[in-house]
Amino acid sequence: MEKEKEVLEGAEKEVVSKNFIEQEIDKDLAEGVYDHVQTRFPPEPNGYLHIGHAKSILLNYGLAQKYGGKFNLRFDDTNPTKEKTEFVESIMEDVKWLGADFEDRLFFASNYFEQMYECAVFLIKKGKAFVCDLSAEEIREYRGDFTTPGKESPYRNRSVEENLRLFEEMKEGKYQDGEKVLRAKIDMASPNINMRDPVIYRVAHMNHHNTGDAWCIYPMYDFAHPIEDAIEHITHSICTLEFEDHRPLYDWVVRECEFENPPRQIEFAKLYLTNVVTGKRYIKKLVEDGIVDGWDDPRLVSIAALRRRGYTPESIRMFVDMVGVSKANSSVDYAMLEYCIREDLKLKRARMMAILDPVKLVIDNYPEGETELVELPNNLENPELGSRMIPFGRELYIEREDFMEEPPRKYFRMFPGNEVRLMGAYYVTCTGCEKDAEGNVTVVHATYDPETRGGSSERKVKGTIHWVAAATAKKVECRLYENIVDEEKGKLNEDGSLNLNPNSLTILKECYVEPALAEAKPYDSFQFVRNGYFCADSHDSKPGAPVFNRIVSLKSSFKLPK
Repeated sequence: MEKEKEVLEGAEKEVVSKNFIEQEIDKDLAEGVYDHVQTRFPPEPNGYLHIGHAKSILLNYGLAQKYGGKFNLRFDDTNPTKEKTEFVESIMEDVKWLGADFEDRLFFASNYFEQMYECAVFLIKKGKAFVCDLSAEEIREYRGDFTTPGKESPYRNRSVEENLRLFEEMKEGKYQDGEKVLRAKIDMASPNINMRDPVIYRVAHMNHHNTGDAWCIYPMYDFAHPIEDAIEHITHSICTLEFEDHRPLYDWVVRECEFENPPRQIEFAKLYLTNVVTGKRYIKKLVEDGIVDGWDDPRLVSIAALRRRGYTPESIRMFVDMVGVSKANSSVDYAMLEYCIREDLKLKRARMMAILDPVKLVIDNYPEGETELVELPNNLENPELGSRMIPFGRELYIEREDFMEEPPRKYFRMFPGNEVRLMGAYYVTCTGCEKDAEGNVTVVHATYDPETRGGSSERKVKGTIHWVAAATAKKVECRLYENIVDEEKGKLNEDGSLNLNPNSLTILKECYVEPALAEAKPYDSFQFVRNGYFCADSHDSKPGAPVFNRIVSLKSSFKLPK
Protein backbone atom coordinates (compact mmCIF):
# COMPACT_ATOMS: atom_id res chain seq x y z
CA MET A 1 0.00 0.00 0.00
CA GLU A 2 2.84 2.37 0.95
CA LYS A 3 4.68 1.59 -2.29
CA GLU A 4 1.52 2.24 -4.33
CA LYS A 5 1.21 5.63 -2.61
CA GLU A 6 4.81 6.52 -3.55
CA VAL A 7 4.17 5.63 -7.20
CA LEU A 8 1.04 7.77 -7.30
CA GLU A 9 2.87 10.73 -5.70
CA GLY A 10 5.72 10.35 -8.23
CA ALA A 11 3.25 10.36 -11.11
CA GLU A 12 1.63 13.55 -9.78
CA LYS A 13 5.02 15.28 -9.65
CA GLU A 14 5.69 14.42 -13.28
CA VAL A 15 2.40 15.90 -14.52
CA VAL A 16 3.35 19.52 -15.22
CA SER A 17 1.04 21.81 -17.17
CA LYS A 18 2.89 23.45 -20.06
CA ASN A 19 1.72 26.19 -22.35
CA PHE A 20 1.68 25.67 -26.12
CA ILE A 21 5.03 27.46 -26.60
CA GLU A 22 6.76 25.19 -24.09
CA GLN A 23 5.25 22.17 -25.84
CA GLU A 24 6.68 23.36 -29.17
CA ILE A 25 10.11 23.95 -27.60
CA ASP A 26 10.05 20.47 -26.04
CA LYS A 27 9.26 19.02 -29.46
CA ASP A 28 12.10 20.95 -31.14
CA LEU A 29 14.61 19.80 -28.52
CA ALA A 30 13.42 16.18 -28.67
CA GLU A 31 13.69 16.13 -32.47
CA GLY A 32 17.13 17.73 -32.43
CA VAL A 33 16.07 20.87 -34.29
CA TYR A 34 17.97 22.83 -31.62
CA ASP A 35 20.30 21.69 -28.85
CA HIS A 36 19.67 24.76 -26.67
CA VAL A 37 17.13 27.52 -26.11
CA GLN A 38 17.86 31.20 -26.67
CA THR A 39 15.24 33.95 -26.53
CA ARG A 40 15.19 37.73 -26.75
CA PHE A 41 13.07 40.79 -26.03
CA PRO A 42 13.44 43.12 -29.05
CA PRO A 43 11.81 46.52 -28.35
CA GLU A 44 11.93 49.42 -30.77
CA PRO A 45 13.16 52.44 -28.73
CA ASN A 46 10.33 54.75 -29.85
CA GLY A 47 8.44 55.06 -26.55
CA TYR A 48 8.07 53.72 -23.04
CA LEU A 49 7.18 50.07 -22.40
CA HIS A 50 3.74 49.19 -21.03
CA ILE A 51 2.11 46.30 -19.18
CA GLY A 52 1.74 44.31 -22.43
CA HIS A 53 5.49 44.45 -22.96
CA ALA A 54 5.97 43.15 -19.41
CA LYS A 55 4.22 39.95 -20.49
CA SER A 56 6.61 39.55 -23.44
CA ILE A 57 9.69 40.32 -21.32
CA LEU A 58 8.76 37.86 -18.59
CA LEU A 59 7.68 35.18 -21.08
CA ASN A 60 10.93 35.32 -23.05
CA TYR A 61 13.10 35.57 -19.96
CA GLY A 62 11.13 32.82 -18.21
CA LEU A 63 11.58 30.42 -21.14
CA ALA A 64 15.34 31.01 -21.19
CA GLN A 65 15.49 30.38 -17.44
CA LYS A 66 13.33 27.27 -17.58
CA TYR A 67 15.42 25.61 -20.28
CA GLY A 68 18.80 26.74 -18.96
CA GLY A 69 19.29 28.97 -21.99
CA LYS A 70 20.23 32.58 -22.68
CA PHE A 71 18.14 35.75 -22.86
CA ASN A 72 19.06 38.83 -24.93
CA LEU A 73 17.81 42.38 -24.67
CA ARG A 74 18.12 43.74 -28.20
CA PHE A 75 16.98 47.13 -29.41
CA ASP A 76 15.39 46.98 -32.86
CA ASP A 77 16.68 50.44 -33.70
CA THR A 78 16.35 50.41 -37.48
CA ASN A 79 14.02 53.44 -37.74
CA PRO A 80 15.84 56.66 -36.75
CA THR A 81 12.73 58.81 -37.35
CA LYS A 82 11.16 57.84 -34.00
CA GLU A 83 13.97 56.55 -31.81
CA LYS A 84 15.61 58.34 -28.87
CA THR A 85 18.31 57.59 -26.32
CA GLU A 86 15.76 58.53 -23.64
CA PHE A 87 13.65 55.54 -24.66
CA VAL A 88 16.66 53.21 -24.73
CA GLU A 89 17.53 54.15 -21.15
CA SER A 90 13.95 53.85 -19.89
CA ILE A 91 13.54 50.40 -21.46
CA MET A 92 16.76 49.12 -19.90
CA GLU A 93 15.59 50.35 -16.50
CA ASP A 94 12.18 48.69 -16.93
CA VAL A 95 13.62 45.31 -17.96
CA LYS A 96 16.06 45.34 -15.02
CA TRP A 97 13.29 46.32 -12.60
CA LEU A 98 11.15 43.37 -13.72
CA GLY A 99 14.04 41.07 -12.88
CA ALA A 100 14.98 39.97 -16.40
CA ASP A 101 18.77 39.73 -16.28
CA PHE A 102 20.49 40.72 -19.54
CA GLU A 103 23.95 41.38 -18.13
CA ASP A 104 26.55 40.94 -20.91
CA ARG A 105 23.69 40.24 -23.33
CA LEU A 106 22.69 43.73 -24.48
CA PHE A 107 22.56 44.19 -28.26
CA PHE A 108 21.53 46.79 -30.84
CA ALA A 109 20.21 45.95 -34.30
CA SER A 110 22.15 48.97 -35.58
CA ASN A 111 25.39 47.16 -34.73
CA TYR A 112 24.47 44.67 -37.47
CA PHE A 113 23.88 47.23 -40.22
CA GLU A 114 26.98 46.07 -42.13
CA GLN A 115 25.86 42.43 -41.99
CA MET A 116 22.34 43.39 -43.07
CA TYR A 117 23.78 45.30 -46.01
CA GLU A 118 25.84 42.24 -46.96
CA CYS A 119 22.70 40.07 -46.77
CA ALA A 120 20.93 42.48 -49.12
CA VAL A 121 23.84 42.33 -51.58
CA PHE A 122 23.77 38.53 -51.31
CA LEU A 123 20.07 38.50 -52.23
CA ILE A 124 20.71 40.79 -55.22
CA LYS A 125 23.43 38.43 -56.46
CA LYS A 126 21.00 35.49 -56.11
CA GLY A 127 18.42 37.39 -58.17
CA LYS A 128 16.17 37.64 -55.12
CA ALA A 129 16.19 41.44 -54.71
CA PHE A 130 15.99 44.46 -56.99
CA VAL A 131 16.15 48.25 -56.83
CA CYS A 132 12.78 49.83 -57.58
CA ASP A 133 12.05 53.42 -58.62
CA LEU A 134 8.32 53.35 -57.90
CA SER A 135 7.05 55.83 -55.32
CA ALA A 136 5.53 54.59 -52.08
CA GLU A 137 2.05 55.35 -53.43
CA GLU A 138 2.75 53.47 -56.67
CA ILE A 139 4.08 50.48 -54.75
CA ARG A 140 0.80 50.37 -52.77
CA GLU A 141 -1.21 50.55 -56.00
CA TYR A 142 0.83 47.79 -57.65
CA ARG A 143 0.50 45.56 -54.57
CA GLY A 144 -3.18 44.81 -55.11
CA ASP A 145 -5.44 43.67 -52.29
CA PHE A 146 -6.95 40.54 -50.78
CA THR A 147 -9.07 39.91 -53.88
CA THR A 148 -6.74 41.29 -56.56
CA PRO A 149 -3.22 39.97 -57.25
CA GLY A 150 -0.43 42.52 -57.50
CA LYS A 151 1.35 43.77 -60.62
CA GLU A 152 5.08 43.40 -61.10
CA SER A 153 7.19 46.54 -60.94
CA PRO A 154 8.58 47.66 -64.33
CA TYR A 155 12.02 47.62 -62.60
CA ARG A 156 11.69 44.04 -61.36
CA ASN A 157 13.86 42.51 -64.08
CA ARG A 158 16.86 44.79 -63.86
CA SER A 159 20.11 42.90 -64.18
CA VAL A 160 22.08 41.81 -61.12
CA GLU A 161 24.88 44.18 -62.15
CA GLU A 162 22.56 47.17 -62.41
CA ASN A 163 20.91 46.39 -59.07
CA LEU A 164 24.30 46.10 -57.37
CA ARG A 165 25.39 49.44 -58.79
CA LEU A 166 22.16 51.22 -57.86
CA PHE A 167 22.12 49.77 -54.36
CA GLU A 168 25.71 50.88 -53.83
CA GLU A 169 24.75 54.36 -55.02
CA MET A 170 21.83 54.36 -52.56
CA LYS A 171 24.33 53.60 -49.81
CA GLU A 172 26.65 56.38 -51.00
CA GLY A 173 23.86 58.96 -50.68
CA LYS A 174 23.28 59.71 -54.35
CA TYR A 175 19.48 59.54 -54.05
CA GLN A 176 16.89 61.47 -52.08
CA ASP A 177 14.55 59.95 -49.51
CA GLY A 178 11.90 57.89 -51.30
CA GLU A 179 13.64 58.09 -54.68
CA LYS A 180 14.63 54.42 -54.71
CA VAL A 181 14.04 51.34 -52.52
CA LEU A 182 15.37 47.79 -52.50
CA ARG A 183 12.65 45.15 -52.73
CA ALA A 184 12.68 41.41 -52.23
CA LYS A 185 11.71 39.48 -55.37
CA ILE A 186 9.16 36.92 -54.18
CA ASP A 187 5.63 36.61 -55.64
CA MET A 188 3.28 39.44 -56.63
CA ALA A 189 0.39 36.94 -56.85
CA SER A 190 0.89 35.56 -53.34
CA PRO A 191 -2.30 35.37 -51.25
CA ASN A 192 -0.19 36.82 -48.41
CA ILE A 193 0.26 40.50 -49.25
CA ASN A 194 3.44 40.63 -47.12
CA MET A 195 5.08 38.38 -49.73
CA ARG A 196 4.34 40.64 -52.70
CA ASP A 197 7.87 41.92 -53.29
CA PRO A 198 8.15 43.78 -49.95
CA VAL A 199 10.47 46.75 -49.50
CA ILE A 200 13.55 45.67 -47.52
CA TYR A 201 15.68 48.87 -47.67
CA ARG A 202 14.82 52.55 -48.00
CA VAL A 203 16.79 55.78 -48.31
CA ALA A 204 16.58 57.96 -45.17
CA HIS A 205 19.05 60.81 -44.70
CA MET A 206 18.69 60.97 -40.92
CA ASN A 207 20.96 60.96 -37.90
CA HIS A 208 20.78 57.68 -35.95
CA HIS A 209 21.03 57.64 -32.13
CA ASN A 210 23.71 54.90 -32.28
CA THR A 211 25.43 55.12 -35.67
CA GLY A 212 25.17 58.87 -36.27
CA ASP A 213 25.50 59.75 -40.00
CA ALA A 214 27.30 56.56 -40.99
CA TRP A 215 24.29 55.31 -42.99
CA CYS A 216 21.69 56.93 -45.20
CA ILE A 217 19.91 53.67 -46.04
CA TYR A 218 18.09 51.67 -43.41
CA PRO A 219 16.61 48.15 -43.46
CA MET A 220 12.88 47.60 -42.97
CA TYR A 221 11.78 45.79 -39.81
CA ASP A 222 10.57 42.63 -41.60
CA PHE A 223 13.99 42.23 -43.22
CA ALA A 224 16.15 43.26 -40.27
CA HIS A 225 14.38 41.35 -37.52
CA PRO A 226 14.96 37.78 -38.74
CA ILE A 227 18.59 38.61 -39.57
CA GLU A 228 19.13 39.97 -36.05
CA ASP A 229 17.65 36.79 -34.56
CA ALA A 230 19.82 34.62 -36.80
CA ILE A 231 23.04 36.54 -36.03
CA GLU A 232 22.39 36.18 -32.28
CA HIS A 233 21.58 32.45 -32.62
CA ILE A 234 18.08 32.93 -31.26
CA THR A 235 16.26 29.60 -31.41
CA HIS A 236 12.67 30.69 -30.78
CA SER A 237 11.48 34.13 -31.84
CA ILE A 238 8.48 34.63 -29.57
CA CYS A 239 6.21 37.45 -30.77
CA THR A 240 2.59 38.55 -30.72
CA LEU A 241 -0.20 37.45 -33.04
CA GLU A 242 -0.09 40.43 -35.40
CA PHE A 243 3.19 39.00 -36.76
CA GLU A 244 1.61 35.67 -37.73
CA ASP A 245 1.01 36.87 -41.31
CA HIS A 246 4.62 38.05 -41.42
CA ARG A 247 6.03 34.63 -40.52
CA PRO A 248 6.35 33.43 -44.18
CA LEU A 249 8.49 36.51 -44.90
CA TYR A 250 10.54 35.91 -41.73
CA ASP A 251 11.20 32.35 -42.86
CA TRP A 252 11.97 33.48 -46.43
CA VAL A 253 14.63 35.94 -45.24
CA VAL A 254 16.56 33.49 -43.06
CA ARG A 255 16.25 30.77 -45.71
CA GLU A 256 17.33 32.88 -48.68
CA CYS A 257 20.18 34.45 -46.68
CA GLU A 258 21.23 30.85 -45.99
CA PHE A 259 21.66 31.05 -42.23
CA GLU A 260 22.47 27.77 -40.50
CA ASN A 261 20.04 26.60 -37.80
CA PRO A 262 17.67 29.50 -38.45
CA PRO A 263 15.36 30.69 -35.67
CA ARG A 264 11.70 29.70 -35.50
CA GLN A 265 8.93 32.26 -35.00
CA ILE A 266 6.06 31.39 -32.62
CA GLU A 267 3.18 33.80 -31.96
CA PHE A 268 1.10 34.30 -28.81
CA ALA A 269 -1.85 36.52 -27.88
CA LYS A 270 -1.24 40.10 -26.79
CA LEU A 271 -2.24 41.30 -23.34
CA TYR A 272 -5.25 43.63 -23.52
CA LEU A 273 -6.25 45.39 -20.29
CA THR A 274 -9.61 47.13 -19.82
CA ASN A 275 -9.94 50.85 -19.06
CA VAL A 276 -6.33 51.73 -19.81
CA VAL A 277 -4.43 53.56 -22.56
CA THR A 278 -1.45 51.74 -24.11
CA GLY A 279 -1.26 53.22 -27.62
CA LYS A 280 1.88 55.35 -28.00
CA ARG A 281 0.04 57.86 -30.20
CA TYR A 282 -2.60 58.45 -27.52
CA ILE A 283 -0.10 58.63 -24.66
CA LYS A 284 2.07 61.08 -26.63
CA LYS A 285 -0.99 63.33 -27.08
CA LEU A 286 -1.87 63.09 -23.38
CA VAL A 287 1.70 64.14 -22.52
CA GLU A 288 1.83 66.97 -25.08
CA ASP A 289 -1.56 68.32 -23.97
CA GLY A 290 -0.48 68.34 -20.32
CA ILE A 291 -3.29 65.98 -19.28
CA VAL A 292 -0.69 63.68 -17.73
CA ASP A 293 2.70 64.77 -16.42
CA GLY A 294 4.78 62.40 -18.53
CA TRP A 295 5.07 58.85 -19.81
CA ASP A 296 5.32 57.70 -16.18
CA ASP A 297 2.18 59.45 -14.91
CA PRO A 298 0.67 56.98 -12.37
CA ARG A 299 -2.66 56.90 -14.27
CA LEU A 300 -0.94 55.18 -17.19
CA VAL A 301 0.15 51.55 -17.40
CA SER A 302 3.61 52.08 -18.79
CA ILE A 303 6.01 50.02 -16.68
CA ALA A 304 7.60 53.26 -15.45
CA ALA A 305 4.15 54.57 -14.44
CA LEU A 306 3.28 51.38 -12.57
CA ARG A 307 6.62 51.53 -10.75
CA ARG A 308 6.05 55.20 -9.83
CA ARG A 309 2.54 54.44 -8.60
CA GLY A 310 3.90 51.72 -6.30
CA TYR A 311 3.42 48.43 -8.12
CA THR A 312 6.13 45.85 -7.43
CA PRO A 313 7.94 43.52 -9.86
CA GLU A 314 6.47 40.60 -7.90
CA SER A 315 2.92 41.84 -8.48
CA ILE A 316 3.53 42.23 -12.22
CA ARG A 317 5.00 38.73 -12.40
CA MET A 318 2.00 37.34 -10.51
CA PHE A 319 -0.34 39.12 -12.90
CA VAL A 320 1.45 37.79 -16.00
CA ASP A 321 1.36 34.25 -14.56
CA MET A 322 -2.38 34.52 -13.89
CA VAL A 323 -3.09 35.83 -17.40
CA GLY A 324 -1.18 32.89 -18.93
CA VAL A 325 -0.12 32.29 -22.52
CA SER A 326 -2.63 31.54 -25.25
CA LYS A 327 -3.26 31.77 -28.99
CA ALA A 328 -6.56 33.65 -28.66
CA ASN A 329 -6.82 37.40 -28.06
CA SER A 330 -8.88 38.43 -25.04
CA SER A 331 -9.20 41.30 -22.58
CA VAL A 332 -8.24 41.14 -18.92
CA ASP A 333 -10.05 43.15 -16.27
CA TYR A 334 -7.88 45.86 -14.68
CA ALA A 335 -9.18 44.58 -11.33
CA MET A 336 -6.95 41.50 -11.75
CA LEU A 337 -3.85 43.70 -11.75
CA GLU A 338 -5.12 45.45 -8.61
CA TYR A 339 -5.74 42.07 -6.97
CA CYS A 340 -2.12 41.09 -7.59
CA ILE A 341 -0.63 44.18 -5.93
CA ARG A 342 -2.91 43.74 -2.90
CA GLU A 343 -1.85 40.11 -2.61
CA ASP A 344 1.81 41.04 -2.85
CA LEU A 345 1.74 43.89 -0.32
CA LYS A 346 -0.68 42.64 2.32
CA LEU A 347 1.92 40.67 4.28
CA LYS A 348 4.92 42.84 3.44
CA ARG A 349 3.93 46.37 4.37
CA ALA A 350 3.29 48.15 7.68
CA ARG A 351 -0.28 49.21 8.45
CA MET A 352 0.01 52.91 9.28
CA MET A 353 -2.50 55.61 10.26
CA ALA A 354 -3.15 58.49 7.88
CA ILE A 355 -6.09 60.89 7.82
CA LEU A 356 -6.98 62.01 4.29
CA ASP A 357 -10.02 64.23 5.03
CA PRO A 358 -9.34 65.50 8.55
CA VAL A 359 -11.51 66.96 11.25
CA LYS A 360 -10.16 67.67 14.75
CA LEU A 361 -11.27 65.53 17.70
CA VAL A 362 -10.80 67.02 21.18
CA ILE A 363 -10.97 64.68 24.21
CA ASP A 364 -12.15 67.17 26.80
CA ASN A 365 -11.34 65.15 29.93
CA TYR A 366 -7.83 64.16 28.79
CA PRO A 367 -5.15 66.18 30.68
CA GLU A 368 -4.07 69.26 28.74
CA GLY A 369 -0.43 69.26 27.63
CA GLU A 370 0.01 65.56 28.40
CA THR A 371 1.10 63.01 25.75
CA GLU A 372 1.77 59.30 25.88
CA LEU A 373 2.88 56.55 23.55
CA VAL A 374 0.64 53.67 22.53
CA GLU A 375 1.77 50.47 20.88
CA LEU A 376 0.31 49.27 17.59
CA PRO A 377 1.16 46.15 15.57
CA ASN A 378 2.69 46.90 12.17
CA ASN A 379 0.73 44.18 10.39
CA LEU A 380 -2.00 42.09 12.03
CA GLU A 381 -1.54 39.31 9.46
CA ASN A 382 2.25 39.19 9.80
CA PRO A 383 3.47 39.42 13.42
CA GLU A 384 7.07 39.23 12.17
CA LEU A 385 6.83 42.90 11.16
CA GLY A 386 6.68 43.77 14.86
CA SER A 387 5.06 46.81 16.41
CA ARG A 388 5.67 50.53 16.85
CA MET A 389 5.00 53.23 19.43
CA ILE A 390 3.04 56.30 18.31
CA PRO A 391 2.12 59.50 20.17
CA PHE A 392 -1.37 60.06 21.62
CA GLY A 393 -2.74 63.28 23.11
CA ARG A 394 -5.78 65.38 23.89
CA GLU A 395 -6.25 66.64 20.33
CA LEU A 396 -6.38 64.23 17.41
CA TYR A 397 -7.32 64.19 13.74
CA ILE A 398 -9.94 61.71 12.55
CA GLU A 399 -11.57 61.15 9.16
CA ARG A 400 -14.47 63.52 8.54
CA GLU A 401 -16.66 60.60 7.48
CA ASP A 402 -16.15 59.02 10.94
CA PHE A 403 -18.47 61.59 12.55
CA MET A 404 -22.14 62.27 11.80
CA GLU A 405 -24.48 64.43 13.81
CA GLU A 406 -27.55 62.53 12.62
CA PRO A 407 -26.38 59.09 11.51
CA PRO A 408 -28.35 56.58 9.47
CA ARG A 409 -29.13 53.12 10.84
CA LYS A 410 -26.13 50.80 11.28
CA TYR A 411 -23.68 53.69 11.48
CA PHE A 412 -21.33 52.63 14.27
CA ARG A 413 -18.77 55.42 14.30
CA MET A 414 -18.89 58.77 16.13
CA PHE A 415 -22.18 60.55 16.80
CA PRO A 416 -23.43 62.30 19.93
CA GLY A 417 -23.82 59.80 22.76
CA ASN A 418 -22.06 56.90 20.96
CA GLU A 419 -18.92 55.18 22.23
CA VAL A 420 -16.21 54.00 19.85
CA ARG A 421 -12.73 52.56 20.11
CA LEU A 422 -9.76 54.70 19.08
CA MET A 423 -7.52 52.13 17.47
CA GLY A 424 -4.90 50.89 19.97
CA ALA A 425 -5.70 53.72 22.44
CA TYR A 426 -8.92 54.31 24.43
CA TYR A 427 -12.70 54.13 24.28
CA VAL A 428 -14.20 57.57 23.73
CA THR A 429 -17.80 58.80 23.85
CA CYS A 430 -18.85 61.57 21.49
CA THR A 431 -20.40 64.57 23.26
CA GLY A 432 -21.02 66.94 20.35
CA CYS A 433 -19.34 69.17 17.80
CA GLU A 434 -18.55 72.73 16.72
CA LYS A 435 -19.49 74.21 13.36
CA ASP A 436 -18.52 77.21 11.27
CA ALA A 437 -20.87 79.82 9.84
CA GLU A 438 -21.67 77.61 6.84
CA GLY A 439 -22.64 74.69 9.06
CA ASN A 440 -19.48 72.64 8.42
CA VAL A 441 -18.21 70.60 11.36
CA THR A 442 -14.86 72.01 12.54
CA VAL A 443 -14.28 70.18 15.83
CA VAL A 444 -15.72 67.01 17.35
CA HIS A 445 -15.76 66.65 21.14
CA ALA A 446 -15.55 63.50 23.24
CA THR A 447 -14.60 62.12 26.63
CA TYR A 448 -12.40 59.09 27.23
CA ASP A 449 -12.39 56.21 29.70
CA PRO A 450 -8.86 55.95 31.22
CA GLU A 451 -9.52 52.29 32.12
CA THR A 452 -9.66 51.25 28.44
CA ARG A 453 -6.03 51.92 27.51
CA GLY A 454 -4.94 49.69 24.62
CA GLY A 455 -8.39 49.91 23.06
CA SER A 456 -9.83 46.89 24.83
CA SER A 457 -12.46 46.54 27.51
CA GLU A 458 -15.16 44.19 28.73
CA ARG A 459 -17.62 46.64 27.24
CA LYS A 460 -18.44 45.90 23.62
CA VAL A 461 -18.38 48.69 21.06
CA LYS A 462 -19.17 48.22 17.40
CA GLY A 463 -17.06 51.02 15.97
CA THR A 464 -13.27 51.35 15.74
CA ILE A 465 -11.71 54.41 14.09
CA HIS A 466 -8.14 55.41 13.32
CA TRP A 467 -6.53 58.71 14.26
CA VAL A 468 -3.30 60.69 14.48
CA ALA A 469 -2.22 63.00 17.30
CA ALA A 470 -2.54 66.62 16.17
CA ALA A 471 0.58 67.81 18.01
CA THR A 472 2.93 65.39 16.23
CA ALA A 473 1.07 64.70 12.96
CA LYS A 474 2.82 65.56 9.71
CA LYS A 475 0.91 67.27 6.91
CA VAL A 476 1.41 65.63 3.50
CA GLU A 477 -0.12 65.56 0.03
CA CYS A 478 -1.94 62.42 -1.13
CA ARG A 479 -3.07 61.66 -4.67
CA LEU A 480 -5.99 59.38 -5.46
CA TYR A 481 -6.23 57.81 -8.91
CA GLU A 482 -8.98 56.35 -11.05
CA ASN A 483 -8.80 54.87 -14.55
CA ILE A 484 -8.04 57.59 -17.08
CA VAL A 485 -10.72 56.29 -19.49
CA ASP A 486 -13.97 54.41 -18.96
CA GLU A 487 -14.62 51.77 -21.60
CA GLU A 488 -18.21 51.29 -20.41
CA LYS A 489 -18.97 54.76 -21.78
CA GLY A 490 -16.80 54.14 -24.82
CA LYS A 491 -13.05 54.48 -24.84
CA LEU A 492 -13.13 56.90 -27.79
CA ASN A 493 -15.33 59.87 -28.62
CA GLU A 494 -16.94 60.23 -32.05
CA ASP A 495 -14.02 62.35 -33.26
CA GLY A 496 -11.53 59.61 -32.30
CA SER A 497 -10.22 61.39 -29.20
CA LEU A 498 -10.04 59.62 -25.86
CA ASN A 499 -13.11 59.74 -23.61
CA LEU A 500 -11.25 60.97 -20.53
CA ASN A 501 -12.43 60.51 -16.96
CA PRO A 502 -12.46 64.00 -15.36
CA ASN A 503 -11.98 62.39 -11.92
CA SER A 504 -8.91 60.36 -12.81
CA LEU A 505 -6.80 62.39 -10.33
CA THR A 506 -7.81 63.85 -6.96
CA ILE A 507 -5.15 65.81 -5.04
CA LEU A 508 -5.55 66.10 -1.26
CA LYS A 509 -3.14 68.64 0.22
CA GLU A 510 -4.36 68.65 3.85
CA CYS A 511 -3.66 65.06 4.93
CA TYR A 512 -2.17 64.18 8.31
CA VAL A 513 -0.03 61.12 8.97
CA GLU A 514 1.95 59.44 11.73
CA PRO A 515 5.36 61.11 12.31
CA ALA A 516 7.29 58.12 10.91
CA LEU A 517 5.60 58.47 7.52
CA ALA A 518 7.22 61.88 7.03
CA GLU A 519 10.54 60.06 6.60
CA ALA A 520 9.28 57.94 3.68
CA LYS A 521 11.64 57.82 0.72
CA PRO A 522 10.62 57.53 -2.96
CA TYR A 523 9.02 54.14 -3.72
CA ASP A 524 8.48 53.31 0.00
CA SER A 525 4.99 51.87 0.33
CA PHE A 526 2.57 51.33 3.21
CA GLN A 527 -0.99 50.33 3.96
CA PHE A 528 -2.93 53.35 5.21
CA VAL A 529 -5.61 52.02 7.56
CA ARG A 530 -8.97 51.84 5.74
CA ASN A 531 -7.68 54.06 2.89
CA GLY A 532 -5.63 51.66 0.76
CA TYR A 533 -2.00 51.08 -0.15
CA PHE A 534 0.12 54.17 -0.78
CA CYS A 535 3.60 54.79 -2.19
CA ALA A 536 5.90 57.81 -1.86
CA ASP A 537 6.06 59.48 -5.28
CA SER A 538 9.46 59.31 -6.96
CA HIS A 539 9.13 62.70 -8.70
CA ASP A 540 7.65 65.09 -6.19
CA SER A 541 8.62 63.71 -2.77
CA LYS A 542 11.28 65.68 -0.91
CA PRO A 543 13.23 64.76 2.25
CA GLY A 544 10.81 65.11 5.16
CA ALA A 545 7.93 66.00 2.79
CA PRO A 546 6.75 62.93 0.89
CA VAL A 547 3.89 62.98 -1.61
CA PHE A 548 1.87 59.77 -1.50
CA ASN A 549 0.24 58.06 -4.49
CA ARG A 550 -2.58 55.64 -3.76
CA ILE A 551 -1.53 52.40 -5.41
CA VAL A 552 -4.86 50.69 -4.88
CA SER A 553 -7.84 50.75 -2.51
CA LEU A 554 -8.33 47.96 0.03
CA LYS A 555 -11.51 46.57 -1.49
CA SER A 556 -11.39 44.42 -4.61
CA SER A 557 -14.04 43.79 -7.24
CA PHE A 558 -11.98 40.93 -8.70
CA LYS A 559 -13.04 37.36 -8.01
CA LEU A 560 -10.60 34.50 -8.47
CA PRO A 561 -11.92 31.94 -10.99
CA LYS A 562 -13.03 28.70 -9.36
